[in-house]
Amino acid sequence: MDTGRLPLFCFFVALIGAFVFTRINVRLIRAKIGWFRNVNVGEMHIHHVVFGVVLTMLGGVSGLIVSGISQTWYAVTAAVFGVGAALILDEFALILHLHDVYWEAEGRTSVDAVFIAIAITGLLLLGLRPLGWERSDGTPQGTWLTAGVIVLNLALAMVTLLKGKIWTGLAGLFIPVLLIPGALRLARPGSPWAHWFMAPGARHPRPRQMARAEGREERWRRPVIRAKIAFQEFVSGRHDLPSTRRRIRR
Repeated sequence: MDTGRLPLFCFFVALIGAFVFTRINVRLIRAKIGWFRNVNVGEMHIHHVVFGVVLTMLGGVSGLIVSGISQTWYAVTAAVFGVGAALILDEFALILHLHDVYWEAEGRTSVDAVFIAIAITGLLLLGLRPLGWERSDGTPQGTWLTAGVIVLNLALAMVTLLKGKIWTGLAGLFIPVLLIPGALRLARPGSPWAHWFMAPGARHPRPRQMARAEGREERWRRPVIRAKIAFQEFVSGRHDLPSTRRRIRR
């Protein structure tokens, strides 16, 4: 409470708790155990992202109202916001693909989104600031130095993310030294950077670098991905339905 992070802590706990509860609930629904069933209105299935939007709006707007009045109520609204965020992020893949891919391979994107949100919130809760931001000493030189560090870190983070190193880029926002090897090392073969500067269809393709990237991906990255998927499915259930590749047309 002395650090002023009680609302952030309540959001963090609510995010994790709501995600775990939601995953337990949907796995019981999928297994058709007991009274656990989907929420339907007639023939229309109501996804829990709908409830997440309502709770997020309720918690966010209420937090704006009470933030300067009561720290306790501000923490309560932050917890409501965390529950809503968990429900939304748990169906992030549905929003991304505009199709219900919850138990398909694409549905793992939702679990990735939740894990990323938990990781970033945890780092903020520890007091780390993104992009190496620190208060300047108030002098023009200090202000320009602070701005320069932020811009440099942001540029390195963008390059790292474009090279397909998502976790390195996100962690580097809080630990900037990680961005240097992330930005300098070879891009992953499926990344936008590889598509623009290395792949056969690029303006100046680099087949040797692409071959090295693919070799590293197969040797080092694939085992890590398999371990990540195994952990994800231990937490969230198996995403083993065949991908239909359908999309909703607007």
